[in-house]
Amino acid sequence: MSRAQAESVIKNIIREIAQECTGKGQAVSETLVAFMVKAVVLDPRNEFNVDRTLTKEDVQKLIKICVEKLMDNRSPALDTVKMQVYFDMNYTTRSDFLEEHRRVLESRLQPVVREITDSRARTREELESLYRKIVSAVLLRSGLGSPTDIAVVREATAALQSVFPQTELGTFMSLVKRDKERQLQELTMIVTGIRLFNKECGKGGEGIDDLPAILNEAVPATTQNVDAEIQETMKLAQQYTALVEKIQKSDKQDPTSLQLLKDSLINARQHETFLRIVIHDVITCAQQVEMQEAQLATRMEQLQATVQSKTAVPTAQVYPQFIHLAQIWNSFQDEMVLLSVLSNILVGLEPFTRGHKEMLAQEVLQPLMDGVTIKTDEDRMKETSEQRINPDHIDLKKTEWLFPETTKNFSKLPLQYRGYCGWSLVSQDRLLIPANPSIGVLRHKEHHYAFSSRDAAMEFAMDPEKYVRLVAEAAKKSPELIQLLELHNQFASITPYGTGREQGKMIEKPVTKCDSGSQTDTHLVESNIVKSYEWNEWELRRKAIKLSNLRTKLTHGIQTDLSNMRRDNVAQCYLPKDQESQTKKDSYTNVPQPRVYLAGLRGGGLSQPTAMEKVDLTIGVDQT
Repeated sequence: MSRAQAESVIKNIIREIAQECTGKGQAVSETLVAFMVKAVVLDPRNEFNVDRTLTKEDVQKLIKICVEKLMDNRSPALDTVKMQVYFDMNYTTRSDFLEEHRRVLESRLQPVVREITDSRARTREELESLYRKIVSAVLLRSGLGSPTDIAVVREATAALQSVFPQTELGTFMSLVKRDKERQLQELTMIVTGIRLFNKECGKGGEGIDDLPAILNEAVPATTQNVDAEIQETMKLAQQYTALVEKIQKSDKQDPTSLQLLKDSLINARQHETFLRIVIHDVITCAQQVEMQEAQLATRMEQLQATVQSKTAVPTAQVYPQFIHLAQIWNSFQDEMVLLSVLSNILVGLEPFTRGHKEMLAQEVLQPLMDGVTIKTDEDRMKETSEQRINPDHIDLKKTEWLFPETTKNFSKLPLQYRGYCGWSLVSQDRLLIPANPSIGVLRHKEHHYAFSSRDAAMEFAMDPEKYVRLVAEAAKKSPELIQLLELHNQFASITPYGTGREQGKMIEKPVTKCDSGSQTDTHLVESNIVKSYEWNEWELRRKAIKLSNLRTKLTHGIQTDLSNMRRDNVAQCYLPKDQESQTKKDSYTNVPQPRVYLAGLRGGGLSQPTAMEKVDLTIGVDQT
C-alpha cells in the first residue's frame, strides 16, 4: 500500500469514528479521534501490528475500540487526552498570539483600507466622504473609541486635521497604493499619540479606556486565580499519590480503584503543568506592563517639555514622539489581548478536570485517607536532600553524574520525563513521583535523568537502556503520558504541544569543566603611552609634507561696511625672510696610474734563450 493510500484509509477511519460518536450524541474533533487512533494502535494490549497492513477485521476492531473509549464519560484518562488536544489547539507563544491578532485585525480593516486606496474621488462631496472614511479607518486601527460615537469622531477628526488637512487629499490621491497604505498607518500612529497626549493634559480622550489601570487590576487577579488553581490541583495530586502508595503496599488491592487513582493523578499533574505554563505567561505580562508604564510616563514628560504651551512646535520634534507614544499604547493593547486569551484557556481547561473530582470527591476520599500521611512535593525533596550519589562507587564507574556545586546552569538542565522519576514510573507502574535533582543527575546519551531517591538512582544507573524502554512501554498503556512526559522522540507519530514554544531561546548546556588563562598587560599605566608616536617613516614623511604646505598659506581677514567699527579685525602674514641657495660643487681625487716595465724581451741568440722580467714602476699613493 502506497503512502497516499494509507493516508486515505486513515482519514476514512477517523471520519467513520467521528460520525459514529456524533450519532451517539458525543461530538468529537478529528484531532482527538486521530490521537485516539494512534493511542489504540500503540497499546500492546489491543494486539495491533503496525508493521503489517490492517485487514478489514482489524479496521472494524480499531473503530469499535476507539468509539468505546471516546464515549466513556467517566474516564480521567480520556479527559487528560482531551485536555492535551485542547491545549495543543489553543495555546501558542506570545509572538504567535500577537502575530495572529494583528493578522486578524488587518484582515478586518482591509475592506475599509481598500475603499480608501481605490477611491477616485473628484467632487467636493466625494472628497469629504473619503476624509470621513480615513477618520473611521484611523479609529478602527487605533482601537480608541467607536466610529459611531459622535464625540470620538469629532476629536479624531480635529486631531487628523492638525496633521493631515483636507486640502492634502489631492496629494494623497496621487500616491501609489502601497504609499497610501503606509501613510494611513503613519497617520493612525500620530493621531493616536495626539489623542493620548490630550487625554493626559485633560483636553480630550473621549472613548479611551485607562488600560494601565485596567491591567494593574486584571494581572494580579488572573495571577491569583491561576495560583489558586495550581494549589488545588497540587493538593489533589498529593492525595492521589499518597493513596496509590498506600494501596500498593497493602495486601488487598482493587485494580479498578488503583487504576482510577493513577489516571486521576496523571490528569491532575497534566493540569498542573498547563497551569504553570499559563502563570509563566501571566507573570511575563506583568513584567511587560510594568516596563511599559515607565516608558509611558517618560514619554509623557518629554512631550510636556517639548510642547510647554507653545502655539507651534516643529513636526520633526513632536511627530516621532507621538508615534512612540502610540507604539507604547499598542503594547498595552497587546497585553490585554494576551491576558484575555490566557484567561479563556484557564477557563477552558477546567471542564477536563471535573470527571475525577466528581468520582473522587472529598467525601469519598476522606474515609480512605485515615492513617495516610500526605507528603507534598517539598516534603519529598526535604526527605531526600541528604541523599547523594557517590560517583566513585564501584557500580557507577562508567556513568556520568552532575551535581549543583560542580555544574554551571544546573537549575536549567532539561530533565527527562519532565522532572519525574523514571524508576518510579517503571517499578510502581506509572506512578508519578517528582524527582530531586540534588541527589545527582545522571547524564546518559545526552539526556539527563533525575530520581526520587538514591536507591532509585542506583538501580536506574545499572541499566539505563532497560528503564528507558520500560518507560516507553508504560506510556503505550497510558498514551496521555506521551505528552506529559515529553516522550515525542520515542513516539515520532505524536506531535508535541510545546513544539515551537519560546522560539529563539536556547537551552544552556551544563558546564562541568572550563579552560582559563591569564595574561600580563603590555601597558599597565595608560598615561605612559605616547599617543603621538608614529613608527612608520612614510607616515612621518606625509605629516612633514603637510606641515610644509601650511607654511605657504596666508591668513586673510575681511571687513565689510556693515561690520566696520564693530569689532577688531586683523590680518596676519609671514614676514619676509632671507633666502639663500647653494649650487653643486664638483671635486675629485687622483689615483696614480699603474706603470709596468717588461725587460728582456729581446733574445740573445741561439746560444742564450730569451728571459722576460716584469718590473712594477707604479708610484705609491702615499708618495703622490
